[in-house]
Amino acid sequence: MNYMEDKRLNNKVKIFYDGLCHLCSYEMEHYQKLSGSENLEFVDITHPDFVASDYNLDPTQVQKALHVIDKDGHLRTAVDAFIAIWETLPGYISVARIASVKPVKAIMTLGYHAFAKIRRYLPKKSCRIPAR
Repeated sequence: MNYMEDKRLNNKVKIFYDGLCHLCSYEMEHYQKLSGSENLEFVDITHPDFVASDYNLDPTQVQKALHVIDKDGHLRTAVDAFIAIWETLPGYISVARIASVKPVKAIMTLGYHAFAKIRRYLPKKSCRIPAR
């Protein structure tokens, strides 16, 4: 099923994250436990069945930064992606508002891009692809 067909079936915020990154997956597991997480859909871009084009995403870019398709169907990346997640979680709405303030967002953006550059060099989780 492609993204446009799936979009008609649910109005969830789709989060595209690196499931082999310890920090990334830890954070997504945290969000899954929170009130409001039923409005989020977690898509592990390292899963063997993930195909970026099914969601109209660039396969190279989705590997470089967190991507979110918000409830209105807009693509948001990096810090804007986190803001979309936080806007969906009742306990994080104030965090989303603070993160949206220009000076705060600028600092967060610098930090996020620094992390994104080193993320590929960090230790990865074990591969989940079963042996045949």
